[in-house]
Amino acid sequence: MTDYAKAREVAEQAREKEWARPSFGRQLFLGDFRLDLVHPAPALADSETKKGEEFLRALRRFLDSRVDPALIERTAQIPDEVVKGLAGLGAFGITIEEEYGGLGLSHLYYGRALMLAGSYCPAISTLLSAHQSIGVPQPLKLFGTEEQKRAFLPRCAKGEISAFLLTEPDVGSDPARLATTAVRDGDDYVLDGVKLWTTNGVVAGLLVVMARTGRGISAFVVEADSPGITVERRNAFMGLRGIENGVTRFHGVRVPAANMIGREGQGLKIALTTLNTGRLSLPASCAGNAKWALKIAREWAVERVQWGRAIGEHEAVARKLAFIAGTAYALEAVMDLSCRLADDESNDIRIEAALAKLYASEMAWKVADELVQIRGGRGYETAESLAARGERGVPAEQLLRDVRINRIFEGSTEIMHLLIAREAVDAHLAAAGDVIDPSVKGRDRARAAARAGGFYARWLPTLVAGTGNRPGAYAEFGPLARHLRYVERTSRKLARSTFYGMSRWQGRLEHRQGFLGRIVDIGAELFAITATCVRAREDAAELGHKAAEPADTFCHQARLRADALFDRLWDNTDDRDVRLAGYLLQGRYGFLEEGILDASVEGPWIAAAEPGPSAAENVHRPIR
Repeated sequence: MTDYAKAREVAEQAREKEWARPSFGRQLFLGDFRLDLVHPAPALADSETKKGEEFLRALRRFLDSRVDPALIERTAQIPDEVVKGLAGLGAFGITIEEEYGGLGLSHLYYGRALMLAGSYCPAISTLLSAHQSIGVPQPLKLFGTEEQKRAFLPRCAKGEISAFLLTEPDVGSDPARLATTAVRDGDDYVLDGVKLWTTNGVVAGLLVVMARTGRGISAFVVEADSPGITVERRNAFMGLRGIENGVTRFHGVRVPAANMIGREGQGLKIALTTLNTGRLSLPASCAGNAKWALKIAREWAVERVQWGRAIGEHEAVARKLAFIAGTAYALEAVMDLSCRLADDESNDIRIEAALAKLYASEMAWKVADELVQIRGGRGYETAESLAARGERGVPAEQLLRDVRINRIFEGSTEIMHLLIAREAVDAHLAAAGDVIDPSVKGRDRARAAARAGGFYARWLPTLVAGTGNRPGAYAEFGPLARHLRYVERTSRKLARSTFYGMSRWQGRLEHRQGFLGRIVDIGAELFAITATCVRAREDAAELGHKAAEPADTFCHQARLRADALFDRLWDNTDDRDVRLAGYLLQGRYGFLEEGILDASVEGPWIAAAEPGPSAAENVHRPIR
């Protein structure tokens, strides 16, 4: 099965719910700009806002007075007293309902809490989000029984850490290869297998484990101290050094059948549905990272003088500052809008959440890179080294290391491109799916082509009409109205381009991952422009024209990026790149690797993960 076909199959796993409102993102990719779906942005009740603001103030005080980010970076560990202090604040139960002991806050304030924590110590933001976004609370909230909720959610809310275990040494984004098994034995299931990159797994008390059962992949809540579970090691990474991420082995682990989440075989759907909102934790952290980078860049650009002027006054640096400022505003707007949409359960936010994750992770990386460049040698030097020689200890290089994982976490950029492409062009695929399916032959293909022709004959006229070229459209947005007009007409161009691609490549479209990736990236820019304009319109009540200024600059930058992506849909080196890569894999270019020494340590590329008892020391250390 091809990658695109896998993405299509995976997306179908989470497609059962009927939604009261259409998806703004899905309509955007179809050329139907539905501003009414996101503007005005859904508002919270005053009581919810009050609760959320009170928690943010308490969290800010705690982080400022009780947390030393430099210590966490130096020791590669979040102190137990910090974890306990966060638990005392209720930070492990932000989105858990009050009836189960949580704070019962909205996704919006959950996002703002992660933005605050992420700006100060990304490892803490990861600890909290892995626990709540993909750990036990979210899947139980969506699929758990009342008995499961009452048994486990109060423990999570009080601070008993949870982790999500899906990845295996030989299984990344392809869950069809999952090797961990759960075999029914009376009232229990018996788990055997090895899980890799178990964020929070070293200190967790509760685990969500995906395992293969007789009817497919299933999800279980597992007590982390169950006999037969061994945390074999704590992994170390280039960034996020404080996270407790490990390798966990299951050997004959008995789990009550009552601990299965949902139905047998429903595990993949549970994982994907959980990630619909779970992915929003990453845009929140990225927004905090970008806002911190802006603060540091601005202060340094004023302080540092070269050739008689502050460096921020030189155009080369000024352009970078404008990029960071506009992007910081946009990332917060994307996070804010996506979380508000998630708070209204009538909204289908699969595409919006995925776009927010994709866009924020890519743009935050660019922001961090530009911050290091602006800081020069001091950007490359560690905060500890800077402080040791008497200068302000700014962890710019740490930010670059910490944010890099976001392009891989919870769906790599490449996988997100495929998943979003599947979701975004669903209407196209529904009409032409059999046409582009290589397995459909003869008369079936001819009939499919006829159905597709009828669909596009009805749909294409809507891709030409619209208000995007009418000068007075969206006048209430003032100077930002032109950007919304751009989004409207460009969304129609995007839909036409998708149709042209399907007409040109038909069944080969699934192999054109460069084309599909650019289609998705254009949609992400359009979504970000829309979110930014909506946020600026709302901020105008308090900030006046000041909010429109960074918003306008960002929108112009985003439009240039989108236009460049359109050009590259048809003018690119994709075919040459694929051909060259094929030759490379065949060993044709061995001379390119001559004249070097390889410092990597000998060993297998992927360590064997055979089931069986563990010979390693158990490094599991739950925080009591």
